[in-house]
Amino acid sequence: MNPSELRSQLERLHPSNLAWARHCCRQQDVEAEEVLQEVYIRVLEGRARFGGRSSFKTWLFGVILRTARERARRGWLRATLLERWHQRSPEREAVPDPEFLVRQSQRGERLGSALAELPRRQQQVLHLVFYQDLTIEEAARLLGIGLGSARTHFERGKHRLRELLRSGVAA
Repeated sequence: MNPSELRSQLERLHPSNLAWARHCCRQQDVEAEEVLQEVYIRVLEGRARFGGRSSFKTWLFGVILRTARERARRGWLRATLLERWHQRSPEREAVPDPEFLVRQSQRGERLGSALAELPRRQQQVLHLVFYQDLTIEEAARLLGIGLGSARTHFERGKHRLRELLRSGVAA
C-alpha cells in the first residue's frame, strides 16, 4: 500500500480506531490519543507494515492493541521501579513544628552572640571543633598554634561561653 493510500485508510478508520484505542486504554482519552499517535507514526514510517493476511482494519486494530499493551507495560515498569527506589531511599525527615524552629533559632542567636564575646582565638578553636567537626589537634595545625595552646583556648572558650549563656549576657 502506498503512503497516500495509507493516509486515506487511517483517516477513514480514525473514529473506529479511536474508539478501539480508548477501549484498549481503559477509557483513558489522553492515553488512547497517545497510543493512536504512536500507531500512526509506526504505520506511516513503515515500522508497522500491513502484510495483507487480514483486512487492513483488523491488522490496524492488532497494532493498536499491541501498542497499548506495550505502553501499559512500560508504565507499570516505570511505576514499579519508582516505588522500589522510593522504598530504598532514606526516610524523609519530619518537618519540625514552627515553635521548635523559633526556639532553635533563638538559641542559635544567643550562642552566636556569646561566641562573639570571646577572644578571637577561642572563637576560632571552638568553631573548628564544634561546627567543622575537627579535632583539637587538627584545629591547632590549621591555626598554626601548638596543641597545648589549642587545648587551653578550647577549655577557656567553653568555660567562658557557659558563663555567658548562663548569665544571659548573650540574650
